[in-house]
Amino acid sequence: MSKQIINSEYKVGILGGGQLGKMLTLAAHNWDVEMWALDASKDFPTGRVCNNFVEGDFNNYEDVLAFGRDKDVITVEIESVNVKALLQLQAEGKKVHPRPQALQVIKDKGLQKQFYVDHDLPTSPFKIFENEQDIQMAIGNGELQFPFVQKARQGGYDGRGVAVIKDESDWDKILPVKSIVEPLVNFTKELSVVVARNESGEVKTFPVVEMEFNPDTNMVEFLVCPAEVSKEIVELADKIAIATIEAFDVCGLLAVEMFLTEDNKILINEVAPRPHNSGHHTIDACVTSQFQQHLRGILNFPLGNTDVKMPSVMVNLLGADGYTGHAIYENMDKCMAVEGAKFHLYGKKMTKPFRKMGHATILNRDIEKAKEGGRFVMKTLKIRTED
Repeated sequence: MSKQIINSEYKVGILGGGQLGKMLTLAAHNWDVEMWALDASKDFPTGRVCNNFVEGDFNNYEDVLAFGRDKDVITVEIESVNVKALLQLQAEGKKVHPRPQALQVIKDKGLQKQFYVDHDLPTSPFKIFENEQDIQMAIGNGELQFPFVQKARQGGYDGRGVAVIKDESDWDKILPVKSIVEPLVNFTKELSVVVARNESGEVKTFPVVEMEFNPDTNMVEFLVCPAEVSKEIVELADKIAIATIEAFDVCGLLAVEMFLTEDNKILINEVAPRPHNSGHHTIDACVTSQFQQHLRGILNFPLGNTDVKMPSVMVNLLGADGYTGHAIYENMDKCMAVEGAKFHLYGKKMTKPFRKMGHATILNRDIEKAKEGGRFVMKTLKIRTED
């Protein structure tokens, strides 16, 4: 660890200016590290807290190259960035976390799934298809059976790029893109482990959480920490998460989403090499937040304590269906009255149906009371526009 890392001239660059970049910048404010961000508009959430905001396109080779050349470390808050530019920056001696080679695999769900197979990491079987016609043909000749899940190989985010096809009535839901198709897994719980690693090889996991997804949007809407599973399942999930981050050889965070099957097996669903929605509760509920831990990982600091300070649930605060425009938050006062409730609004001026506008974490030593508070917030807080 070089002493010069902590000084006013050390620059960390983030590709992406959304809420993850905002919370990462806020986590860095207590340290003397200069944070920079690249995205299309300073009006995005990160632009509200990051003084060094560069307006540009993180998918554009020249924009990413120009942005990264005077940074000491470059990281991402979204996978869909220009990897070719990151590879060039790496070749020029810049530190890029996660490694561009790993990012190249992770951003393509077909390559990601094959990576698990090649490294003996447990995952569900899958097939790769070029287009919707090939999927329909595979159904017709018996190669593919209902029900199944289709995932776009690239570009999927926050539930987009995923189609659950249960039978012939869902035919029109098939996505017209290059994709992977997996059988619909019979699982009892969806789990996630956020694991961190630094350049020295130190690895730490956050406590396993369980997630509930909205069946219409395929987005996490309710998270419980710690997960209500056996000690043996916790140990297995941690072991798989550690093996996965070491196989990808990345520094910073890796969120590993998993299925717990009916026969108590764990299958990797997918990963994200950055702070993740399934780790937002750590800001309030854990000794070290996922955002500080990501910084520790990419700066090669010792990793922080990940213990739970208090059980919690986290709920995403989504734009109400049917409303698009300037956001207002209705019944915020009632929700603030919930015991142990902590609110994080992302500062997005415009709401639209199911857009992530913030999250709330409800802390309580009695997890059932925390769940009750979380359900109340989900039902009561309305993010809409003026009538």
